[in-house]
Amino acid sequence: MPKHTYTFTKKRHNLTQILTDHDLASLGDAYVNFAYSLALSDRIGKPSGAKTKGSMLAEALRKAGLRKYLPSRMTRHMLADAAEALIVYAWLDGDITLEECVVVLEKDDDITSGLSQLLNIIKTRIKLF
Repeated sequence: MPKHTYTFTKKRHNLTQILTDHDLASLGDAYVNFAYSLALSDRIGKPSGAKTKGSMLAEALRKAGLRKYLPSRMTRHMLADAAEALIVYAWLDGDITLEECVVVLEKDDDITSGLSQLLNIIKTRIKLF
């Protein structure tokens, strides 16, 4: 099946542009919560809606070694947005599938660790590195 190209996407030229894109972060928030909800639902055996906490996303970004690509003086909320922006960018660009995201998040009981692993996978696949 050919990859769908979304009309609103554009190639970013560096990682900082992706991590600081507020529009990507907004979409990423919904995407990450959906992927996490699917992983949790599969783990507990029934449909469940869940949200990731900003503190978890911010810590996962740090653990994945991505903090250095962002300006100094960023709040935890801004770091969480950066993680969400990168995750959805990787999905939109075809670097990772929703199914892969769910599998990675489902493997670990610690959501921060799962998010960090997901960000590390994306870091190795994204074409900007």
